[in-house]
Amino acid sequence: MLFEPIELGNMDVPNRFVRSATHEWMAEPDGTPTERLGELYEELARNDVGLIITGYAYVNPKGKSDRLQQGIYDDRFIEPYKKIVSRVHEHGSKIVVQIMHGGRQTMLSAKTPIMLAPSAVTNKRNGVTPEEMTEEEVLETIEDFANAARRAKEAGFDGVQLHCAHGFLLSNFISPYTNRRKDRWGGSTEKRTQVILDIITRIHEMIGDDFPILVKLNATDGFPKGKKNVLDAPECVEIAKILAANGVCAIEVSGGIVEAGQEMFRTKVDRPEDEAYYRNYSKMIKEAVDVPVIVVGGIRSKAVMEQMLAEEYADMVSLCRSLICEPDLVAKIRNGETEIAKCVSCNLCSDESGIKCNYDFGN
Repeated sequence: MLFEPIELGNMDVPNRFVRSATHEWMAEPDGTPTERLGELYEELARNDVGLIITGYAYVNPKGKSDRLQQGIYDDRFIEPYKKIVSRVHEHGSKIVVQIMHGGRQTMLSAKTPIMLAPSAVTNKRNGVTPEEMTEEEVLETIEDFANAARRAKEAGFDGVQLHCAHGFLLSNFISPYTNRRKDRWGGSTEKRTQVILDIITRIHEMIGDDFPILVKLNATDGFPKGKKNVLDAPECVEIAKILAANGVCAIEVSGGIVEAGQEMFRTKVDRPEDEAYYRNYSKMIKEAVDVPVIVVGGIRSKAVMEQMLAEEYADMVSLCRSLICEPDLVAKIRNGETEIAKCVSCNLCSDESGIKCNYDFGN
């Protein structure tokens, strides 16, 4: 099944492998995508990765979350993105741009002295308290996301992925831990999900309803079991059902916010049973929705990849660190050259000079 095609909305993906978004540290300081990004994505496409999701691109400079992060907040980025998309399409792969706003994890600077979030909930990891967004700021942000999708379509991308995970703004909205609002964007599960639906509606109004919209969804905030008023099952399933019923064509299931610790990038994933650590969430969501579900989280071995599909945990498998270590991993699996990635989940690939495998394999 790994090499069978699949449809995400009207997007035909040649196989079940997804390159999951990660921050590459390869853009210009103003967010302009670079030749290095094009080389990175083209190498993945050349080596049979069916769907490539770019590193997160901020929709407004006030929502930038890290150095050398790519942006999509201005029309001047359309042309450089076109060149990148063209390089990927030459090899038959699909490419989607992940769009986001930093929210409680916005990088503060002289130009951005405050961070915006649904509610003024102090980040216990760094002691910073964001400002609660006004209704006008929420509406402006919805427009920012819609314009980012318009730019993506004009650049030739095959779709967009809304980043609703990992403690960034849309994740802040869906979690009761970070969203304490009393207006139409806070309170019940439906109201906390409403801002995402408003973004989808505005995208449809701006560029039509045939442009694929994917979501990377936090299934859990990642806090220890028993902590109250945080996002976890079964509420994440209800959110997924709402999104699937309102225009989302695929859901990538992830989890964790920085404040909760190393939930997102677990280390020492050295046994098959430790791989795909969001599998139980993805299975619950897959059983509840009628759109393709993508599972991510330390996936390294072909046997686990096949298990995820055969046992209906998910419809696609999403890899990140394994593809940083071996950009040709999918081609190797296709050709029968390997059964497991070399990646040891050390996280040394998170390199501010540009992501790359820095592990010493003794060579």
